[in-house]
Amino acid sequence: MNDITMILVEDDPMVLAVNEGFIQKIGGFQILASARTGRQAIELIKALTPRLIVLDLYLPDLDGSEVLKAIRQNGLPTDVIMITAAQDVQTVQELLRLGVIDYIIKPFRFERLKHALEKYKLFFNKLTQGEIAQEELDRLMNLSAAEHKIGQTPTEEMLPKGLRSLTLQQILKFLAEKQDGVSAEEVAVGLGLARVTARRYLEYLEKTGHVRLESRYGTIGRPVNRYRVRIP
Repeated sequence: MNDITMILVEDDPMVLAVNEGFIQKIGGFQILASARTGRQAIELIKALTPRLIVLDLYLPDLDGSEVLKAIRQNGLPTDVIMITAAQDVQTVQELLRLGVIDYIIKPFRFERLKHALEKYKLFFNKLTQGEIAQEELDRLMNLSAAEHKIGQTPTEEMLPKGLRSLTLQQILKFLAEKQDGVSAEEVAVGLGLARVTARRYLEYLEKTGHVRLESRYGTIGRPVNRYRVRIP
């Protein structure tokens, strides 16, 4: 498949260079241009019609929300990932209502941007096939929730002793692929973990709100606990 075209909008040249390096490392994207101001961004978007914009909120002339409004008002078929230090609820809600597909708070780890772009790549490839079945759309939405949760997983230092951030991320991805939820035993087998280890991670994820626990009753015996990614 062809690379997904994109434009970067960031007024800090050092941050811009870092983001360019991140995106090149991920692969599958073609950076058409970069903009340092909001007005420059709007002109480049109109001229080049990229599929994706990685947009900073704070720019020296227009802010990112005004750029986003201009994109919508002009009917440009461009998706936007917002990157900003703003964490207030009002700003987040406004940008989500304007249709950003992801919202990344500075400072962020490479893995957070990587997950955002890989998630977009998956959606883009599926949603350009003409039609999509309900089952596949549900799986994509579930995966989107998992990717959002992955971006929120704590660092190694923040976890209880013996838990690792990478393993949490692997479990979340595994859960996202299973629409009906999975048991601790299925997670253990699927990821090559001891059952007690899988259960400990799942209990932590359930306690912290990343997944939800469902008890399913069969015809005989005790109920089976199954875990699913909690969709916001």
